[in-house]
Amino acid sequence: MFITRAFACDDPMSRLHLSQIRRRETAPRDVRIEILYCGVCHSDLHTARNEWNSTIYPVVPGHEIVGRVVEVGAQVSSFRVGDHVGVGCMVDSCRECASCAEGLEQFCEKGMVGTYNGRDRSPGGEGHTFGGYSSHIVVDERYVLRIPDGLDLAAAAPLLCAGITTYSPLRRWGAGPGRRVGVVGLGGLGHMAVKLAHAMGAHVTMITTSAGKAGDARRLGADEVIVSGDRDRMKAATRSFDLVIDCVSNAHDLDTYLRLVRRDGVLVLVGAPEDALSVRAFSLIGHRKTLAGSAIGGIAETQEMLDFCAANGVHADIETIRMEDINEAYERMLAGDVRYRFVIDMATMPGVAEAA
Repeated sequence: MFITRAFACDDPMSRLHLSQIRRRETAPRDVRIEILYCGVCHSDLHTARNEWNSTIYPVVPGHEIVGRVVEVGAQVSSFRVGDHVGVGCMVDSCRECASCAEGLEQFCEKGMVGTYNGRDRSPGGEGHTFGGYSSHIVVDERYVLRIPDGLDLAAAAPLLCAGITTYSPLRRWGAGPGRRVGVVGLGGLGHMAVKLAHAMGAHVTMITTSAGKAGDARRLGADEVIVSGDRDRMKAATRSFDLVIDCVSNAHDLDTYLRLVRRDGVLVLVGAPEDALSVRAFSLIGHRKTLAGSAIGGIAETQEMLDFCAANGVHADIETIRMEDINEAYERMLAGDVRYRFVIDMATMPGVAEAA
């Protein structure tokens, strides 16, 4: 085991603070990574504050990790020291079930192992996993991604969660030329959905509660913007979309957005509201519509997404912050004061002596 610095919290009410955690030594198939950047996801905040009633303390959040390989195990074949790599939302799975065999490790039938707050199955593991708000991480090479040349390292970090969360349903439900895609909610997820759907060649419409976001939506690649409070525009858009990506993470009326979906179209939930959402049966029955959900992607699809982004110049819009500013960043994130993703520059991680 070795000691590494991290920012952790000890209970739902505590602030994240400088701490020390133990990481396992590099096993034969492991990659040891010096973390350079870590994106800040709303899931980090939910978990730190135990809003999903599943947090194991102490918790070290962070699952949008970009770093540099500093050590590889004797049997590692895919990476070398010095490579720029990424780690997303998972660091292990059973590797044996049908989902894992199909490259859908995120749906592992025995449960994927989250990058943080997951049950650590690795030999020498420390009970539960610790995430990317730390200086180093050790991960089996099977769950490590290659960051392609041409991607800005800091702006690539949110692709490991926000990017793949929106890329996966866009690919699965055929976003592309001749298809009309609606994106509900312009935030960390929504801005990536707009960029990716535009890069795929779809006609993209941003649907937002805020008229003030129209200019930004168009800059990101939206062909049209509809303010959801404009009843005439919403009515005119009835049954006009093949696919709607719903990125809203709080309670909202699904029937409103299902009305925008055309016959045999799909509304896909990628946001994660804390409260239950309801839907009228006739919102689905009338025109054979589908209400679906999607969660990240498998390792192969995540690598495909990174390569697509590099080839098409797609990256997250970010604000880089210092590690010590993470608590203030959480408050700003709750207030919607970020365009559109915070990324921690891990070079600003305080030294242990500074914590005294």
